Amino acid sequence: MPYVKEVFEYLKRSSPSQKEFYQAAEEVLESLRPLMIKYPKYRDHKIIERIVEPERQILFRVNWVDDNGEIQVNKGYRIEFNSALGPYKGGLRFHPSVNAGVIKFLGFEQIFKNALTGLQIGGGKGGSDFNPKGKSNNEIMRFCQAFMSELFRHIGANTDVPAGDIGVGAREIGYMFGMYKKLANKYEGVLTGKSLKWGGSLARTEATGYGAVYFAKYMLEDRGETLEGKKCVVSGSGNVSIYTIEKLYHLGATPITCSDSNGMIYDAEGIDLELLKELKEVKRERLTEYIKHRPNAIYTPVEEYPEDCNGVYTVPCYAAFPSATQNELNLNDAKNLLANGCFCVSEGANMPSTLDAVHAFIDAKICYGPGKAANAGGVATSQLEMAQNASMVNWTFEEVDTKLAQIMKSIYVSASATAAEFGEPTNLVLGANIAGFRKVADAMIEQGLV
Repeated sequence: MPYVKEVFEYLKRSSPSQKEFYQAAEEVLESLRPLMIKYPKYRDHKIIERIVEPERQILFRVNWVDDNGEIQVNKGYRIEFNSALGPYKGGLRFHPSVNAGVIKFLGFEQIFKNALTGLQIGGGKGGSDFNPKGKSNNEIMRFCQAFMSELFRHIGANTDVPAGDIGVGAREIGYMFGMYKKLANKYEGVLTGKSLKWGGSLARTEATGYGAVYFAKYMLEDRGETLEGKKCVVSGSGNVSIYTIEKLYHLGATPITCSDSNGMIYDAEGIDLELLKELKEVKRERLTEYIKHRPNAIYTPVEEYPEDCNGVYTVPCYAAFPSATQNELNLNDAKNLLANGCFCVSEGANMPSTLDAVHAFIDAKICYGPGKAANAGGVATSQLEMAQNASMVNWTFEEVDTKLAQIMKSIYVSASATAAEFGEPTNLVLGANIAGFRKVADAMIEQGLV
């Protein structure tokens, strides 16, 4: 369809050298072809041309002082992509790989992910190329305070509500909230992922990982299958991975891998969840420490992975949960998974599979849950935290978890029904993209040219 191709070519000219953003946009735009044919109104209102451009892009300098008294300079970003459905909502990522293209891809994905939840939240994303690894607690505090001293003027409980992402957990959210409160002179739910002591929500920490497993559960139920008794591989060892592993155990599955940037653990008896939590959440250690406590487990460093493969995806499994970072799963990995009998892939990370890998999963007609649908549990529970803050009440863990499960089922039903409407009932990429886009697009049309 020439129209979609023209928009994509325009993006390459208007946003040069942003390969991650191109990848995210290409996946969505390709999926929208049948919608554009069936409903010309979206072309008439130039919705695609408008939705691929952020409403606002904020780039700022972050000056801070390290423990040696040296001045350090980083870049800060906030992309406020689309507010048709509500205040901008999306995490902050602190990682040296962060650049304008990464933040724009994350913000673009967030628009449709948030729309799929059915909640009143728009799409945005932010972060910095600051690397928290190896930094002292005081250095992280000083950076977070400096970052918020610039960001605070652009956010608010009814404007833009950031959360955490890679490199940004409860500690970092706390430091940023403290500075926001001081500068804005407001105590409001401007950040989510807060401590339970001052406005956080029970089950928020668990939500993204739990949600990815719930999504897999609903995909499998529609095929008459279950996770019970099945071997599963999980990538990563951060928040999403840990609680994916936890929920897999709740449903009777056996997660047998986890990984970090240096290598992977394969534990045939099942990952020791309490040990993993202690190493990553308390001691902040690398996974090499895991085998000191579990001698039967196998640690494989990255340099020993097969060429152009992620070692996690060479392990035979029934279901895979990519939960580390973007583009961690390529076509070779997809071929390995399929050859080894993998029947279900549910993405806990944002865009963890390359386009070639996605097409391989779709063509194989396995249960494939794309990130914008399968990992929406985190942002959904962030909105539940916002609701609790606004009403000044606290819900129990069980209440939040029940709402999370209901939201994930609703997302699955919506994506599945939309896929069937357009003649591809097993293609949840198409279903999720069209369902999310249509909701945002209809709101944009009704709100006029703004």
